[in-house]
Amino acid sequence: MNDVKWIKLSTNMFEDEKIRLIEQMPDADTILIIWVKLLAQAGRTNASGYIYLSENIPYTDEMLATIFNRPISTVRLALETFKQFGMIDIDESSFIRISNWEKHQNIEGMERIRLQNRERKRRQRERENKHLENKNVTSRDSHATEEEREEEREVDKDKDYTSKIKDLLPVFSPIKNFNELNKKYWDVIRETRKTGKISKSVIYNTMKKWEKYDLAVIEYALKSHIEMHAGKKEEYTIGIMRNTSAEEAAERLNEKVTVPLKAINGGKQHGTRQSSYEADYSKYDFSKMGNVSWLQEGN
Repeated sequence: MNDVKWIKLSTNMFEDEKIRLIEQMPDADTILIIWVKLLAQAGRTNASGYIYLSENIPYTDEMLATIFNRPISTVRLALETFKQFGMIDIDESSFIRISNWEKHQNIEGMERIRLQNRERKRRQRERENKHLENKNVTSRDSHATEEEREEEREVDKDKDYTSKIKDLLPVFSPIKNFNELNKKYWDVIRETRKTGKISKSVIYNTMKKWEKYDLAVIEYALKSHIEMHAGKKEEYTIGIMRNTSAEEAAERLNEKVTVPLKAINGGKQHGTRQSSYEADYSKYDFSKMGNVSWLQEGN
């Protein structure tokens, strides 16, 4: 509805011959009340005399009987009478229109109201769209802020784990060339990740698990993994530790079996031959250690 508060009724309304004929009919008063209600409804709809529930839904006889609070039989008689007298038109879609609406009503005023309502709705839609856009921007900003907080937490976490790892290194310092061995080991493990990266929390938590094993077992497991089990993840190393006694580890570390050592880069054969697990890891080239190059005391 379009906020039309009044309609025009002619003071000569009851002098019209059509109204006089209706007054002679049974239920004349009710039929005339229905006529005035139709005029008022057309004014409320403010659509050039049309009467409908919405632009796609016409009023049915039953609906009009309900909103007019009149018997449906009388409503049907009234509509048929108005149609025969040319007072209303009912199109093929059952939409009702008051005939000659423009002749008897203030069309200019009604059109002005219609345009004002249309403009008001347009401004309302603009406000709603602007509010929605602002809400989305706020949501994105909040999300971005949360992502920034998460990144900050990750940075703080990395710093924390770096410190924890460095505090843990002295536990394994009795192992010969442990820092170099440890860096080489994690470089090998790094290659098992699609990203080529490994988090410091994983390194720390894994090294913490090593603490319960004998140092000889740890040294043997790391060297064994590097030289014979590249491509397997760190859990495999824990399995070697779990299934190797200290005596077995010491014996295998001291075995004098000559094997070719693989160079770190490219998998080519190194020119020297040494006993297995007796490699001096300080001689390895760690220039391409990726994101675990910081695993060294003093960094």
